[in-house]
Formats: sequence, structure tokens, C-alpha cells
Amino acid sequence: MSLSEQEIIRREKLQKLTAMGIDAFPAAEYTISDTTKTIKESFEENKKVKIAGRLMSRRIQGKASFAELQDSEGRIQVYFNRDEICPGDDKELYNDVYKHLLDIGDIIGIEGDLFKTQVGEMTVMVKNFTLLTKALRPLPQAKTDENGVVHDAFNDPELRYRQRYVDLTVNPHVKEVFVKRTKMFNAMRTFFNDAGYFEVETPVLQPIPGGAAARPFITHHNALDIPLYLRIANELYLKRLIVGGFDGVYEFSKNFRNEGMDRTHNPEFTAMEIYVAYKDYHWMMDFTEKLLEFTAKEVNGTTESQFGEHTINWKAPYPRVSMTEAIQKFTGFDITRKTEQELFDFAKSIGIEVDETMGKGKLIDEIFGEKCEGNFIQPTFITDYPIEMSPLTKKHRSKEGLTERFELMVCGKEIANAYSELNDPIDQRERFEEQMKLSEKGDDEAMFIDHDFLRALEYGMPPTSGLGIGMDRLIMFLTNNASIQEVLFFPQMKPEKTTSQIELGEDEKVIIEILHSQSEPMLLSEVKERSQLSGKKWDKASKNLSKHNLVKVEKKDGDLLMMLISNN
Repeated sequence: MSLSEQEIIRREKLQKLTAMGIDAFPAAEYTISDTTKTIKESFEENKKVKIAGRLMSRRIQGKASFAELQDSEGRIQVYFNRDEICPGDDKELYNDVYKHLLDIGDIIGIEGDLFKTQVGEMTVMVKNFTLLTKALRPLPQAKTDENGVVHDAFNDPELRYRQRYVDLTVNPHVKEVFVKRTKMFNAMRTFFNDAGYFEVETPVLQPIPGGAAARPFITHHNALDIPLYLRIANELYLKRLIVGGFDGVYEFSKNFRNEGMDRTHNPEFTAMEIYVAYKDYHWMMDFTEKLLEFTAKEVNGTTESQFGEHTINWKAPYPRVSMTEAIQKFTGFDITRKTEQELFDFAKSIGIEVDETMGKGKLIDEIFGEKCEGNFIQPTFITDYPIEMSPLTKKHRSKEGLTERFELMVCGKEIANAYSELNDPIDQRERFEEQMKLSEKGDDEAMFIDHDFLRALEYGMPPTSGLGIGMDRLIMFLTNNASIQEVLFFPQMKPEKTTSQIELGEDEKVIIEILHSQSEPMLLSEVKERSQLSGKKWDKASKNLSKHNLVKVEKKDGDLLMMLISNN
């Protein structure tokens, strides 16, 4: 493992602490009496407190020092005075441990008294401190110059998502997004529970990936010697529970789809699905708008949320527009009773990329997605989808060729999908068979036939309405985040590049081996000489290593030094 100069220094400090008999990673409980938040909310002069957190900054001035301590609630100023901490002759705890062996990022416990400085800042006068964890890597530290320009801020998206633990530490405002995310889940649970519905859990590993049109992840169960799929949806299992006699069930489920990744899609995502017996999609529209109005208030304290340039109003009711009306309004084309070929030709004529695997449903979905979705900014129900797009939905009771389905659009994106659920097992079998025909045409997102689900329907499922909400997308709209990676603690990322993962030529490997042989940076001229590479080969190999952030060159005391960059 290649260590930076700072990492080497911190490990040396660790050795010194150990030699002094100080455990830098103690196991004993450290009981705290206060947090930075409770101190500020109920401040009392001279009150004794005991807090713990991370040392985030300090200004040492001889025998005194002001510093900042950060815990899960915020930051507070702390004041270290040598004679307060070390009242006797032995000043080691302050002079050696605090001044020279502690670093920014170390986690410490503090006992002390509260006071206010001359400028009125609430501060803890440290009477004693305990090292609880030695940080062996330095935190990124932003600096503001005399012009107010911030340098070295930890704001590179890839680094932030990959090292969320650092992001949360040095960018505390990021935590608020995830606090609101939890508030959103709690609000929905409250709404459902108050309505008398029951939270359940259904399988993540499934023998058939049902309930949605999506490409699944596949794995293998060794003991049973069968393929299994990570669930793409939990719909069919929840409906089985309605068959079994529950009047209303819901689940927050982790779903997995082996598809593309972008600013609004992650292969692992969270959905909420709820199914209520004896209801239809009209009832579910009323229920959904009340649910989202309640949730927005609980998360933000208001029914409005900002998303980019748009102010979204979540207050019910929401407009209701049929898909046929939407397509006709924005394209001038009426999809009613059109053949697959007519839809194919029209989609192609307006510049939509189509291929022979697409059935009527896929073609209509592409037309709507390309030409209509982006026009719906405020929450709007798009209703009455063509039957080809909705293999699990009841046929419309009065409009031929359509189904009783709606999707909720916000800022051009779908965040909810709901049906009057299909409970006719004969009709359902025919819909599944149509999906199999699409699969045979090459549609790898077509649904499988779930024979056990069909058997369940044959026992009788009451009239039911179901709703699914994309929880990640919803919190994006409630917290003004345009990227799904901002609302997931640990979004899926490409593998981190390391020396072994990057294809290196023999010349690059020679340079890496030379640098690996030394623990200190080497003179650039010495590395070049030892490599025995020609000037052209040296230039190409060293540039390639620098491009992939494997080595760096720094100037020190007039000399050019080359060193390995530590790969996290």
C-alpha cells in the first residue's frame, strides 16, 4: 500500500501515542451528557458538559487554543487551555498529546464547562479530553482566500458518492437530504397505518421476475440448483396477499433492474407499493394526491417544494389527462385503434428511434415519452393507457382498447403508477401469453408467465387497486436534487481505477516498480535514469501514468520529485 506523506506522519503519531500508553482506539464506552444541539438549545453559563465528536479545526496560540468539535447534530467551539487541562506540573497532555499528536479529523471526548466568549459565542472550556479514535487519513479541507474564493472543497461528484463517509463529514448539509428521506418514509407509514393498512415483506430472490417490464439480474441457488432473480417488483406477491384475505397491504421494497444508469436511474432502487381491496383507480387517484400532500408537509413543512427553476405544488387535487388526449395535443396524432404498423411508421416519421422488436405498447410508450412527458411540470395524472402497455391492468369499463391505469407525472418524470388491478385469471393468462410473443420477437423486458400467480387469481382476488411510487425520485423532487445519486447514500458506481485495473504497458510497469521500491518520493531524473527508457518511451509512459492518476510530479526545493498516488 502506497501512503501519502500525511498518512505516514499520522501513523508515526499513532506509534508515539502507543508508546506513551495511550490507546488510540479504546473499547470502553464513552458516556456523553450533551450534544452540540442540546448545548445550544439550553445553554447555561458554567454548566458542566460531556460531549464527543470529530476535531474539525483549531487555532493553537501557545498555551491556549480554540477549536471546533463536530458531532451528529452540528458544531460547537471548544477552548483548550494548558493550565485548565494540566493544573499540575505535568503538561504532557496539552503540550505533547493535544498540540503535536492530535490531528484534524480525530474523534475525541471532552469534559468541560460552558461559557460565552467576548463576542458572545457559546464555547466549551475543556477540563479534560480523551482520544477515542485516531484518524489515519487527513480530511479534505476547504480554504477560503482573501477574496472569498473557496479552494480544495470536497465537491467532485464521483469522489463524494464513492466516499460518502467523507462527504457527510466535510459537507454536513448533505445529511439533511437523508434526514428528509427518512421523514418521507415515516410520513407514508403513518398515512397508511392510520388508514388501517398492513406493512409486509415479500421475497427479494424470486423464481420468476414478475410485476414489471424490465430486464432482471439473475443468480443461481446452489442447494436447490435453480436460477433465481433479484426482484424487479413486488406486485404479484402483494396481490397474493390480497387473495389471502388482507384488505390492504403495502411494502417499501428494494428492487433491482439490470438496465442503464443515468441521473434518474440506479440499478438498485426503492419503491413503495400498496394494494387495497374493493377500490378502483379513481379512488386511488384521490388517495395518492392526499398521500403526497401529507408527505410533502411532513418532509418540508409546506405543500410546495423547489425543483430547479420550478416550484412544485403538491396540494390536492391534481389535473387528470388521458394518454390519448396528451399524445393528440402534443403530436396531433390520434393513437385510437391504430395498428402496430401505423404506430411504427408515425414514431419513425417524428424522429423516434424504433426497431422491429417493439410492439404497440412499446411504440406508444416511446411516443409519449419523447413528445409528451416533458410538458407536465405540476403533478398531473396521465390516465387510461392502451391495453398493450398494461398487461396487469383491468380493461377500461367504457373505453375499448384502454385500461384503468394512471401514472403521476412531475417535472416531466413518472413518480407513481397505479391500476384497477386485473383479477380475471383467464384475461390475465392471455395478457401473459401476449408478453411471451413479445419476448420471442426479442423484447428482453417482456414479462414471464407466472403460473402460481395465475393459480392464486383462480381462487379469487376481490376488485383491487394498486399503487407504486418511486421513492428515490420522489425525494429528489422534495429536496431539489436533479441526480438520483444525491439521494442515495451509496449509489452504484463504476469500479474504482487501480493500478491492476488499468491496462499498463511494460514501460509503465517499469516506472511503477521503481517507485514501489522506495517509500519516499524520488527525483524525477533518477526514476528516468533507472527505467532505461528512451526519451520518447519515457514521455509516453509517464504521461499515461499521470493521466490515470497513478503518479504525480511535484517541485520541491528546486527539484522535480515523482511519487505514487495512493489508491483508496
